[in-house]
Amino acid sequence: MIDLTRRQALTAAAALATTAVLPRSARASAKPVRLTSVKFGSVSWLIETIRAEGIDKKHGLNLQVIEVANNPAAPIALLSGSADVIVSDWTWALRQRAKGYDLKFAPYSAALGSVMVPKDSTIKSLADLKGKRLGVAGTGIDKSWILLRAYSREKLGKDIANFAEPIFGAAPLVTAEFNGGRLDAVLNFWTYAARLQASGARQLLSMSDVVKGLGVSPTPALVGFIWSDKEVKDNSIPVDVLLSAVVDANAVLAKSNAAWTRLKPLIRPKSDAELAAIRDYYRSGITGPWGSQETAAAKKLTNLLIDLGDAELVGDGTRFDQNLFHT
Repeated sequence: MIDLTRRQALTAAAALATTAVLPRSARASAKPVRLTSVKFGSVSWLIETIRAEGIDKKHGLNLQVIEVANNPAAPIALLSGSADVIVSDWTWALRQRAKGYDLKFAPYSAALGSVMVPKDSTIKSLADLKGKRLGVAGTGIDKSWILLRAYSREKLGKDIANFAEPIFGAAPLVTAEFNGGRLDAVLNFWTYAARLQASGARQLLSMSDVVKGLGVSPTPALVGFIWSDKEVKDNSIPVDVLLSAVVDANAVLAKSNAAWTRLKPLIRPKSDAELAAIRDYYRSGITGPWGSQETAAAKKLTNLLIDLGDAELVGDGTRFDQNLFHT
């Protein structure tokens, strides 16, 4: 499908473990869909709900889970042919389409992270971060950081990268530094922001408000299901069946608190308050079908990132391609 270096292939092989989840009779009767999932990640919650509610049987879905060690391993799995569908950012998929790969994207979640501060912090606004140590989950090209920089220039006339002291690191690391009082604020992914909120931290600014403040509306889901259009068509892989099952599972998770209680072993919350915060964040990100408004918003966001000159995030030569989005 797509050539990889020997090292990439070995990395993919080491990161993946395939698990068939349906009985032999079901496997024989339906074409499998191989979906990547990080253990204990939010996709695993969705998969568990599909199984527990019998949604896979309802749709005749033969779901095979490809467990990957971390999020960066998922694109390797897709590009190496080890998985049919992954969950990742459409900014990455758009970059691959610019390289000639025929990827498609369907929305999974519009939940975004937040800038969090201690409950009793004197920091009340973005401007108050001047001279403060701001933890940033990821690297200097993380999309949330790039957008926050654009927002600060728009609202304050100056780049937060120049008036705050950004400290980059993996989400668990910056969370630990924040909890240890060694950071004044932290920009973190939504799952970590939810856990921090439950432990008493205060939301200073949501990334959803940042996106809206940049004139992008509605806020498009940045994370979704990605697959190769050619591979799916050539091999009759029933991606639409998977997407229908996801809709049904999210309908359960949107309404049933009992379903979230069942997910405790995967979520591993420290308290009921933490479980409730994660549940509410997840529910806020449940999306409807992708339509023309979402495509227009994604185009505006893409052009904004290109205008920022962020070649590493969007990619040199990348231009918006509406054909990426599955409608």
